[in-house]
Amino acid sequence: LELLACEGCIMGAGMTSPPSLFRRRASISEHVRRRVSEFDQDKWRHEVSNCDNIDLSRRFAANDQRGLTPTATDLKAILNRMGKEKLEDELNCGACGYNTCREHAVAIHAGLAEREMCLPYTIDRLNSTIEELAYSNNNLADTQEALMQSERLASMGQLAAGIAHEVNNPLGVVLMYAHLLLEQMDEKSKLRGDAMMIAEQADRCRRIVAGLLHFARQNKVLRETVDLRTIVEQSCRLVVKPDNIDLVIDHKMEDPVVEIDADQILQVFVNLINNAYAAMLPGGKLTITTSDISARVSIAFADTGIGIPPENRAKVFEPFFTTKQIGSGSGLGLAVSYGIIKMHRGGIRVESNNNPAVGRTGTVFYVDLPRKGEG
Repeated sequence: LELLACEGCIMGAGMTSPPSLFRRRASISEHVRRRVSEFDQDKWRHEVSNCDNIDLSRRFAANDQRGLTPTATDLKAILNRMGKEKLEDELNCGACGYNTCREHAVAIHAGLAEREMCLPYTIDRLNSTIEELAYSNNNLADTQEALMQSERLASMGQLAAGIAHEVNNPLGVVLMYAHLLLEQMDEKSKLRGDAMMIAEQADRCRRIVAGLLHFARQNKVLRETVDLRTIVEQSCRLVVKPDNIDLVIDHKMEDPVVEIDADQILQVFVNLINNAYAAMLPGGKLTITTSDISARVSIAFADTGIGIPPENRAKVFEPFFTTKQIGSGSGLGLAVSYGIIKMHRGGIRVESNNNPAVGRTGTVFYVDLPRKGEG
């Protein structure tokens, strides 16, 4: 560096052209002689000795930056998570930026890529999400319908309670005087038939009012441990079976023991059996099937009757709705049954077909109850 600096000084000393080779060599020689004459060898040795302890050695440690090659099991697991369980599922479309699906899987193993980069995988995931949303929407719609049904029943219950209490007292007076008239009338009196009609219709009104009160009040569920098969068979004995109808009871449950209010559930079963018989006037078959569903039990009442039209299926549990002839029913049986099942924390639903062109006509009522009550 000193020699270069010296040469620079020669060139900068007012000379307009580069010095000749001889002049440059003379300048460098002069500089070397001056530096040798000024060199202090003792001082140099002293400074060198101060550096004797400096460690000029070098050490190296292995730090392999290459990624670990995934095993065949690792690759298979990654490909399975991407929905590529078979060889033909590996489309090798290149949409992810890799030539093959296996290269993409290797990059995922190394943490350099994500599964969502695979276009077919993303499309499948979107389709699955859409199906899940549709299922959730259907459940939400069913829940909303059940809430609306409960709200209607609650409103009807309040109205029914008020009407029943107001009507019950004057109705009792009418019924009492009608029976008094019958007792005082001669057997051959022309008016006896009219008095009997008054008594019969007043008695029918009394039964309707009793049904209203039963529908309106929130009865407490008195649970007891019973054999559900016994309740089903008892309900069948309580209803007179027409001769043109076959009754089949099929107990498929392994454990028939349940905790229920036997009297209330018996009332529900009797209502359902009565309705089934009424729907099969020309004749048919009623099949009652009991089965287990995890911690619940299921009872199905399937008839081969005329079926329920689609426009009436959403109304069957509403109070006073009935398709029977005037005087044959009050329309409270299924509404009361619905309330009893709900108080047991169970469920009741109906499936029906009234179109012979679609298939065999008939109706099935499904009742499910928790095996053990919650109080």
